[in-house]
Amino acid sequence: MASRTAKAKARRPCEEDSKIPDADALLPKPQRALTIFPVVIVPHIHFFVRTMKLSLAVLSLAATAAAFTSVTGPSAAVSRGVHAASGAFAPASVRASGTQLQAAKQTPHGGSLVDLMLKSDEEKAAAVAKCTKSLQLSPRQLCDVELIMNGGFSPLTSFMDEATYNSVVENVALPEGLIFGLPVVFDTNDEDLQPGDVVLLKDGDRDIAAIEFTDKYVPNKAYECAKCYGTSEIEHPGALMVATERGKYYMGGKITGLDLPVRDFPCKTPAEVRATLPDDVDVVAFQCRNPVHRAHYELFTRALDDPLVGADGVVLVHPTCGPTQADDIPGVVRYKTYEVLKEETHNDRTRWEYLPYSMHMAGPREAIQHMMIRKNFGCTHFIIGRDMAGSKSSVTGEDYYGAYDAQDFAKEKGPELGVTPVPSLNLVYTEEEGYVTADEAKEQGLHEKKLSGTKFRKMLRGGEDIPEWFAFKSVVKVLRENV
Repeated sequence: MASRTAKAKARRPCEEDSKIPDADALLPKPQRALTIFPVVIVPHIHFFVRTMKLSLAVLSLAATAAAFTSVTGPSAAVSRGVHAASGAFAPASVRASGTQLQAAKQTPHGGSLVDLMLKSDEEKAAAVAKCTKSLQLSPRQLCDVELIMNGGFSPLTSFMDEATYNSVVENVALPEGLIFGLPVVFDTNDEDLQPGDVVLLKDGDRDIAAIEFTDKYVPNKAYECAKCYGTSEIEHPGALMVATERGKYYMGGKITGLDLPVRDFPCKTPAEVRATLPDDVDVVAFQCRNPVHRAHYELFTRALDDPLVGADGVVLVHPTCGPTQADDIPGVVRYKTYEVLKEETHNDRTRWEYLPYSMHMAGPREAIQHMMIRKNFGCTHFIIGRDMAGSKSSVTGEDYYGAYDAQDFAKEKGPELGVTPVPSLNLVYTEEEGYVTADEAKEQGLHEKKLSGTKFRKMLRGGEDIPEWFAFKSVVKVLRENV
């Protein structure tokens, strides 16, 4: 399918025929039948939409329509209050967690790893006592707060104020020039929240953080989406999220960490992960948001043989288990598939950890965000797959990004970021040799075996045997029991 962006790359040899099956093929996908543009609602001819989700989207769009009427510049309103002098990031003397980490060879982004967590009960009680009101965090906000607190978003110590937000949207960088892929914002519809308010952020009954708001502004959401996602069309899942999930206002705010969330899947902090990694070899990160198939496993284990990776390197499989696009498999189920696969394929050169990150499906910009986060977790290299964090139009099915846009952007920004992108191999399964590259299969005249996503979903639903060359039995078993 042709890309919707002008940057879409020409089709490479065997690209379509040998594409590794995307793990999101594990679920029957509902037809997305409605596209909501900035002003117009356009029904698709094959109408099928989950009623509640559609109703919420339309109602929310009405509340945010003003932000989607033009794409003219980085700011659409005058902010309230003044920016804090420290901004959304702080000097190294403030950011440092108290130790200069030596557990992994990679330097944290910005030089030091942020740790905003208060250590004693007395400190936590004092911070809570300063709060004048409390707010419940959304699932996406909870992920962002956790990564600010634990240093995953280093060097951030705050939700972004307007100046920082505009800089990241426009320049893919913080105001000081440090590369940063996507804005990290606290959104709200609350008219009463004001700069200077100190608020307790909660997840159910659990106190997560205190936030001191520094400014309040109305973002130009259409411009944000156009710059970050390459489109402001709401048939893009990221643009839909910005328009229908996020509130009217964004607020900058300094974070004080109280307690990490309790999740069904354990998420170690960057410092904890670094402590498990060797400090004298390369660490190659593999990002995924869906269960791992055989081809994906072959891909990240073979990445260690790439000439860009030094001898004795290790792979950190680091799936995101937070919110993603609507028809992806739930995070808890994804976690269960990873756990059984970790046991089945135990290998000292493969490490598994989990990331509380909410996906934006932002293609090239999100690739930079993932590389930056994994840098903070101690990784020196990052595997970039075809159409990484890509998405399709919910109406036409066309790709928003070219298959190699993310790889090309990562290669361009990798030296500045300090992370080496490792292009993923183009693997196919053959009767004679198992998994080989598509070029090798063609040169040797090998016979490829294929299984389409549609056929796989049909077999999964029907209880048919799934070929082991395509998917691990343990993973299939978890999916059948939980989906």
